[in-house]
Amino acid sequence: MVAMRLRSPRLTVAGLGGDSGKTLVSLGLVRALADRGLEVRTAKKGPDYIDASWLRAASGADCVNLDSFLMSDEGIGSGVWALRGADLILVEGNRGLFDGVDPDGTHSTAELAKRLGSPVVLVVDTTKMTRTAAALVLGCRELDPDLELAAVVLNRVGTGRQEDLVRRAIEGATGIPVVGAIPRLPGDDPLPGRHLGLVTAAEHPRCEEAIRRAAEAVSRHVELDRITAVARRAPAVELPLLRLEIEPVRCRLGYFTDQAFSFYYPENLQCLAKHGAELVGVEPQTESRLPDIDGLYIGGGFPEVYAGQLANNRELAADLKRRVSSGLPVYAECGGLMYLARELVVGDSTYPMAGVLDLVVEQTSRPQGHGYEVASADIDNPFVEPGTMLTGHEFHYSRVVAGSDARETVLKVRRGTGLGDGRDGIVKGRVWASYLHLHALATPGWAVGFLELAAQHAVERAGSAVAWA
Repeated sequence: MVAMRLRSPRLTVAGLGGDSGKTLVSLGLVRALADRGLEVRTAKKGPDYIDASWLRAASGADCVNLDSFLMSDEGIGSGVWALRGADLILVEGNRGLFDGVDPDGTHSTAELAKRLGSPVVLVVDTTKMTRTAAALVLGCRELDPDLELAAVVLNRVGTGRQEDLVRRAIEGATGIPVVGAIPRLPGDDPLPGRHLGLVTAAEHPRCEEAIRRAAEAVSRHVELDRITAVARRAPAVELPLLRLEIEPVRCRLGYFTDQAFSFYYPENLQCLAKHGAELVGVEPQTESRLPDIDGLYIGGGFPEVYAGQLANNRELAADLKRRVSSGLPVYAECGGLMYLARELVVGDSTYPMAGVLDLVVEQTSRPQGHGYEVASADIDNPFVEPGTMLTGHEFHYSRVVAGSDARETVLKVRRGTGLGDGRDGIVKGRVWASYLHLHALATPGWAVGFLELAAQHAVERAGSAVAWA
């Protein structure tokens, strides 16, 4: 077995539930500790693109996703491998500390923290609360005595009197130190949200200002020396690693990258590059033609927010259709599926999209699929072998409402929603479109299948050029 011994100081920032303030605390800690000269690397309890984008902006380095539902122990170890050597590793949890897929909290933040040997700093929203906060922290301590619940940070504290009451109640009832108390921040929320969570870091007009505000709040109201002391208590742990034998598949692979399409795991792009792909960014709102590429990767994001700009770029849509008709492989997830459709309906407006697939997609006010998705390939296709199990996640406020290509599916959904009626994964020729988001460390064979198609197209293009000459 290939393994690593993780020795870096580390901690996990967790909350009692969503919107507890753990992202603000995490961002503030990352930047405040970096200002002290520490190299802080980050991970997000996944699956998550948006919070990870903020952690990347705060640290200046890629934020990895770690998730035991998506990944094997080896996949988690390989994700952590990218963080080795840091002065401190900060893992931001998701949802509540013990929230998993079942009543036992399987695949929760707490489970991940134990696997990483990571002490937990618990963020407690104290809105309209005093001693009850102590009951909540005590409950967390007693629910899993094997978890190292090392410290508490209070958030949204109203007054000095409230802080004193809550602090004394928690420390008296649990013995767990309160190492910070952040008041309600004045003015606008530095981290505004929308239907899929926070606004992404790339789209926020004052991203750096928001991170700086979080850092100032944490520096002023959290005891950073006690936080670093907590991280240094983390024991050395042994983590297995994926053993991948990589034979390069040489090709040029384009991928959409702008405010509309930003949902890419860095591990996915790195995996494609390690397997031999030269990655070429494409800005679909402004570029009129695709570059010289052998395949195209379209991730998720917010095409509904930028539907007008995407619809107006008819030159790129026409070029993409032409290239697909000549055999260009395209792999599209969620927002990518929406872009490949004939039309996208947002409210009372209908926008023409690329028209690569005969689909009409409707943006909805409520989520149509949210959570982990597990599917198996049950029909022959160029991307994955029949019988292959695919594990990923979905989070979409859209649905396919019309179009003949909606029936051209190759995946049987075993958990989740997908396109509906137990199906997902539209495949037409060399085009893949699904609501399923895959992670390279969870599905190592994904990159190879896609790149082999791209390499095949490269050979075909070279042959056409010779024949033309």
